[in-house]
Amino acid sequence: MAASTEADWVSRFADDVIAESERRAPGKTVVVASGLSPSGPIHLGNLREVMTPHLVADEIRRRGREVRHVLSWDDYDRYRKVPQGIPGVDASWAEHIGKPLTSVPAPAGSAYPNWAEHFKAAMTAALAELGVEFDGISQTAQYTSGVYREQVLHAMRHRAEIDAILAQYRTKKGPAKPAAKQQQKQQKPVDEAELAAEEGSGAAEEDDGGSTAAGVGYVPYKPYCGECGKDLTTVTAYDDETTELSYTCACGHQETVRLSEFDRGKLVWKVDWPMRWAFEGVVFEPSGVDHSSPGSSFQVGGQIVGPIFGGEQPIGPMYAFVGITGMAKMSSSKGGVPTPGDALQIMEPQLLRWLYARRRPNQSFKIAFDQEIQRLYDEWDALNRKVEDGTALPADIAAFNRAVGTAAGELARTPHPLPYRTLASVADITAGAEEQTLRILSELDPEHPLGSLDEARPRLDRAVNWTTTHVAAEQRTVVRSEPDRERLAGLGDADREGLKLLLEGLDSHWSLDGLTTLVYAVPKLRAGLEPDAKPTPELKTAQREFFVLLYELLVGRDTGPRLPTLLLAVGQDRVRALLGA
Repeated sequence: MAASTEADWVSRFADDVIAESERRAPGKTVVVASGLSPSGPIHLGNLREVMTPHLVADEIRRRGREVRHVLSWDDYDRYRKVPQGIPGVDASWAEHIGKPLTSVPAPAGSAYPNWAEHFKAAMTAALAELGVEFDGISQTAQYTSGVYREQVLHAMRHRAEIDAILAQYRTKKGPAKPAAKQQQKQQKPVDEAELAAEEGSGAAEEDDGGSTAAGVGYVPYKPYCGECGKDLTTVTAYDDETTELSYTCACGHQETVRLSEFDRGKLVWKVDWPMRWAFEGVVFEPSGVDHSSPGSSFQVGGQIVGPIFGGEQPIGPMYAFVGITGMAKMSSSKGGVPTPGDALQIMEPQLLRWLYARRRPNQSFKIAFDQEIQRLYDEWDALNRKVEDGTALPADIAAFNRAVGTAAGELARTPHPLPYRTLASVADITAGAEEQTLRILSELDPEHPLGSLDEARPRLDRAVNWTTTHVAAEQRTVVRSEPDRERLAGLGDADREGLKLLLEGLDSHWSLDGLTTLVYAVPKLRAGLEPDAKPTPELKTAQREFFVLLYELLVGRDTGPRLPTLLLAVGQDRVRALLGA
């Protein structure tokens, strides 16, 4: 796929990252980074932590440069709370609070060996479907294999300097939120929910220092207990010469170890993150709002990385919230949050990529799991048409190209992409019956008939999934099995004339476009106007009344799927029977 030359936000960041990488290490591989904590379902807010550097890395690859996207799995973080609403998890998991995520049992019935691997697997599968190439690094593996041993010892030797840096921020607090804003936040409707990456890059709520006994001083390291496996430990002594570290645990266990040989612990987060920047040579890494406020880990890390570890802070933006319509704001350690895998059940990868590519990282946006998904798909299809006919704007073309593929090539796409709202309506009416679905879809456009359902996949499957999982039972469409004879018998002359005109025109208008023309033309003809007459307020009222009549006679409600789609789905014979022919 050709490199994008458009000056969209991705290209501008790619320019900056390449220039910064050349300044630091000319000719070397460019390193960008993400971090995810698998403390629970990794949600769509967290996905921005990965998609932002992915898009920048992909642009760099398109330019022929070597780039490495490091994805740190923060699976050595402590298990802080038992998420709600996770299948196979109950209150008994509370006994594991304080252990590393990789030492916590996976939810009951899981195929994975521990908690972290269970939630990493779902995210890994979603990223593969999205075409995201990354180099995954388990922080459990890094720490327990001794990869960071020298970095840990170095941090301990320089713990006084680290403490002095952190002390500048410990008493600083951000400005209080105005009461009006607090009230507005409390009253915010749940259908405008926001998902920030509260745990997108490490443990945002972790303290900046390990627990120590009186007189020991600051220690930027937290051992996990050798008896209970938890981090409920207090360092009671440390000797720089011998590296002997003594600790006690809330469980009663006491132990003295040599830190030069001990690998069952980790640096506290505000020291761990800058250590990794230096260790990996990270040039670009975005951060969520939780890491970007005054005194937060990203800012403090920038003060630690150079003086302590001899590295440099990455460049990278703060990224904004991702909204999910119909769901309350949640962190990934709570249940019930929509994940990338959930989104990919109801939308194609291209659409999900586009939602992240078209907005600058500091712009919030929403991902729809309700009826709004149909409008999003309409917008996406309109962009496809504009790109094909050459009328799309440069920035829109750039976002489109980043959505449909990567430097490695295009993602698999639906061969015959029919409108999502049409597919959803057909799925609603047919309840997924494939033979009936094919009959309806093949009649949508007689000049370009659908040969098989595979031509409409995977978009068709996504629309079926959306209809079956996100449309309430009371909103599903059920076509009448028998005509409403009482209603038909009581119709006035005008309504009878309207139904007669509709039925007479079915044969000659039996396609999606044809039926659209017909249902709007009937009220005009009934009023003595030409089919192409411009609508007036009175005519619009007549059309609405006619549409309500059709819905009531066909599905027993005053609303339903778009009438042309509904008529095609019901079929000519049944339409004639239900409308009294």
